[in-house]
Amino acid sequence: MSEKRVAIVGAGILGLAQAYTHAKRGSRVTVYERGVQARGASVRNFGMIWPIGQAHGLLADLAMRSRNLWVEVLEEAGLPYFPTGSVHLAYHADEEAVAREFAELAPERGRWISRDETLQRSPCAVPDGLRGSLFSEHELVVDPRLVLATLPKLLAEKYGVVFRWSTVVTDVSKLEADAVFICSGDDFETLYPDVFAHSGVTRCKLQMMRTAPQPEGWQMGPALAGGLTLRFYQSFRICSSLPALEQRIAAEMPEYDKWGIHVMASQTADGAVTLGDSHEYGLDVDAFNKEEIDELILRYLQGIARFPHMQIAQRWHGVYARHFDRPFFYEQPEPGVYIVTASAGKGMTVSFGLAELLYEDPSRRF
Repeated sequence: MSEKRVAIVGAGILGLAQAYTHAKRGSRVTVYERGVQARGASVRNFGMIWPIGQAHGLLADLAMRSRNLWVEVLEEAGLPYFPTGSVHLAYHADEEAVAREFAELAPERGRWISRDETLQRSPCAVPDGLRGSLFSEHELVVDPRLVLATLPKLLAEKYGVVFRWSTVVTDVSKLEADAVFICSGDDFETLYPDVFAHSGVTRCKLQMMRTAPQPEGWQMGPALAGGLTLRFYQSFRICSSLPALEQRIAAEMPEYDKWGIHVMASQTADGAVTLGDSHEYGLDVDAFNKEEIDELILRYLQGIARFPHMQIAQRWHGVYARHFDRPFFYEQPEPGVYIVTASAGKGMTVSFGLAELLYEDPSRRF
């Protein structure tokens, strides 16, 4: 068992995954977080562990590896989760074509199911005009706010991880560590401004909402996505039928392309439903939400899903780091220091698998 000293900057999901991976192998791990707990993108998302959306090859493999590790971690921590899979609902012929083609090309990742089976599995799906759906059994849903608040306790009590909350790291050379992992999202700019300036990393702002808890223990079943989502995730790029769907959406719904909107829904541990989202790219993030975006999300949602309580209880936006040419930004700016960021909205999905991969091969390039 290694006695290596590991310092991690950032207590978001990428940082916690690194902490878990190193600590359970015997390293002495200290996590530094500038806030009293993580407040960034890791708590402002759907909580979806989403293998079906990841590009075939490395990312799909990482997602499935991470999914299995998620189950291990959640069981250790006694945290609730929903292993209910996902459905991509199809209401147009071109959506059905993409879903069916994907199921034919990658049957291990999802299968086409009929309208009746879709409604049986997904009680919130709107039946009018529904043609069927792409169903996958692999997706999990966790409550990100609960997870990020609880995992540090597991790591501290079971694995001896030390957390330094409300601690801003301004100089990594002052950390007593053999290896330092910087997992602070786009904020690695603070420590390595020159690296950030030449990194190609940008920022993505997304708007999201959440209903009040649904009544009487109502459950939505699988995490839900609509036809808009088929044009968003890289996994569906293998489908020759996809361009026709993209062209229809661009012609009929240009405002959804303008704001990078695709509509998804997941349920939290207390029964609330999380809804979203949009994608605005650029280093200068607008601090204010756009009501137009929320209205577009809700308008589309009404055509594909209905919940007992549709009233919105919370609205927020998140910001994550994104690199358009690389699946992650992983660099070693100096010996023993590693920057791990720009997971581009897939951090919840791949975090634990990525941490194990980097542990096994710290010189890995992406």
